[in-house]
Amino acid sequence: MDFQNRAGSKPGAGALMSHSESNVARRERLRKLALETIDIESDPYFMRNHLGSYECKLCLTLHNNEGSYLSHTQGKKHQANLARRAALDAKENDNSGPMRASATAPKVKKNVVKIGRPGYKVTKIRDPGSRQFGLLFEITYPEVTDETKPRHRFMSAYEQHVEPPNRQYQYLLFAAEPYETVAFKVQSREVDMRPGKFWSHWDMDTRKFTLQFFFRNPTRSYAATGANAASTVGHSHINPLNPYLAPPPA
Repeated sequence: MDFQNRAGSKPGAGALMSHSESNVARRERLRKLALETIDIESDPYFMRNHLGSYECKLCLTLHNNEGSYLSHTQGKKHQANLARRAALDAKENDNSGPMRASATAPKVKKNVVKIGRPGYKVTKIRDPGSRQFGLLFEITYPEVTDETKPRHRFMSAYEQHVEPPNRQYQYLLFAAEPYETVAFKVQSREVDMRPGKFWSHWDMDTRKFTLQFFFRNPTRSYAATGANAASTVGHSHINPLNPYLAPPPA
């Protein structure tokens, strides 16, 4: 077949390109032109994977070369996803603008000059009904402002680094600026947190913080079996002076 004398052909150029070949050549020219004018590395959605292919992180599509990715960026799917993402970002900025500004604002550490330890008074108390042992703390803060309210919390012996840890004790802390934080070493027993047993009060007129709590009574149970059970019939071995044990019902 003679390819030299067909219409549109040049001498020595061979046959004319088919329609598919002309499309491939056109896409190659567009790819080279786009690579010269567009910085593909600055695209936030462009990613090169470990297989040597290219991915669009916005549309989750896979491409074999840069030209395919650039063609995808000009397509309808990519442009629609860009518009949807821009609308979503604008909505989030409108709704959470003040919250985001407050969250990103740098935290300013407040420098407070400590003026010493507050006055305090500790009283041992006992509930006449349940015979529970407790403590009453009265801490005086005469120099605190009206906006300041004293705080308190229990701290384990393993949280502090002043004394060697002792599991038999725990610490009760009181804090209110500008005074130093004071801690009291108490027994490491379970605190009764029921209403009426544990309460605190801040008197703004006298600037006195009061806290009262009771320890739970230890539970003890005795079971007599065998010869011991026979010997205890008709006899009571419960100490009547022990406040934690009640006599058995008649």
